[in-house]
Amino acid sequence: MNNDKPRDIKERTFAFAVEIVRLCRRLEAYADVSRALGKQLLRSGTSIGSNVEEAQAGQSLADFVSKYAIALKEARETIYWLRLLRAAGFGEADQIDSLNREANELSRIIGSIVVNAKKRKSK
Repeated sequence: MNNDKPRDIKERTFAFAVEIVRLCRRLEAYADVSRALGKQLLRSGTSIGSNVEEAQAGQSLADFVSKYAIALKEARETIYWLRLLRAAGFGEADQIDSLNREANELSRIIGSIVVNAKKRKSK
């Protein structure tokens, strides 16, 4: 991942999705197992940003929270697939480690957004 991370969560999750797509393209060159894992990673890793984007147009605070909660679940799933790929020896370790760090940071940021939005909702 690039060290010049965008500060806007929409841009940051989009940049993350681009890197996930690039990794999954490389995994397509390997055997069936890595392709299958790559497809799982592709779904969860790109879903984070799409849910963040949808949340921006939420019809209510509850809808906003719901979309961000889904983004958080997808980020946690992405961390799992990245850990599994790393442990199984697929892909470049440095790239996977970098994506895993970013996925962890994104999950913490998104988790914080969910908590703060729920606090506003309860006021």
